[in-house]
Amino acid sequence: MFGHDELAGMVDTFGALDRAELEQACSETAFRRGEEFDEDAVETAIDDAIEGYALVEYDGRLVSGPAAFPTLPDGAEDLPHILDVERRDVSREAVASAVAERFEREVHEAILTGDEAACADLLDLSYEVESWGPVALGNARDRLDAELDS
Repeated sequence: MFGHDELAGMVDTFGALDRAELEQACSETAFRRGEEFDEDAVETAIDDAIEGYALVEYDGRLVSGPAAFPTLPDGAEDLPHILDVERRDVSREAVASAVAERFEREVHEAILTGDEAACADLLDLSYEVESWGPVALGNARDRLDAELDS
């Protein structure tokens, strides 16, 4: 129904949304597009976007993440007028710090389990995270490189 970038685009329009607000935005957008709203599919899409770093959970809200290219989907142009949600500014530094902590945990787990595919994916993602927010992931990248070289 909605891809990662479209979910991030809806969130980005407001700065941040909680999960219920994003689901409502998806429902309204589906309605405007003449599509049936599938709540289970949207919940799964949101979970997948979080897992894939396209959305970031922070302080009870969802924020556009480092792996997203936020794109407002067709039918979502009027969301600021439809939803009763003010624009929210979230500290990029605080969100980036939370993302870096999650990233470090996932690096540790991937190395601990010897998951080469996860290590390679995380290595690629490290550059996106660094360019997205003010964090330094060089040490994690070195550990991933070492694991992939072994």
